[in-house]
Amino acid sequence: MDTLEKLKDGLEYNKGVITSEQAHLLGITNERMSAFAHANQIEKVARGIYVGPNTFVDEMYIAQLTKTKMIYSHETALYLHDLTDRDPLKYSVTVPSGYNSKTLLRQKFDVFSISQELLGLGKIECKTMYGNYVRCYNLERTICDMIRSKSRVDQALLPDALKRYVQREDKDLNSLMEMAEAFKIAKTIRLYMEVLL
Repeated sequence: MDTLEKLKDGLEYNKGVITSEQAHLLGITNERMSAFAHANQIEKVARGIYVGPNTFVDEMYIAQLTKTKMIYSHETALYLHDLTDRDPLKYSVTVPSGYNSKTLLRQKFDVFSISQELLGLGKIECKTMYGNYVRCYNLERTICDMIRSKSRVDQALLPDALKRYVQREDKDLNSLMEMAEAFKIAKTIRLYMEVLL
């Protein structure tokens, strides 16, 4: 199979996106990838990440391919879970404490940091509107994050998000209270839930 056919197969398999690492596994060198990009057969969208022609760039997915420690959170997670209709103006992400977030800040991400032991609490994968999976927090962690970070998030989103949450079939109130205990906001969560339920 010639190199171009291997590239096309790789792009098809990965929904139009291929990384340099994936290309290397197919036997395609960096030089060939650069040549394909110069010939407009692929487009370089980030360091080591290429998309095929006529592929819509899923920015959330692409960003996470290059920044493996970030998890979509807060307003962005609300959007991914359909707890708000408001498309985020910039993506909110959570990274471990001590993570060098200069690049994320330059790229206009809203960056939150948390201790390593709490970073993975409630982490799941969500599907973006383009069908790619990204790391984000579950419903309960997202609600807790919005409440505990109220000085940094748009509080106008919270009432509607809470109403949508309590109406969902997949809500887990026990998990919500466990998360609230972990973040020391159980009393606040109980007050909200008493009003809404």
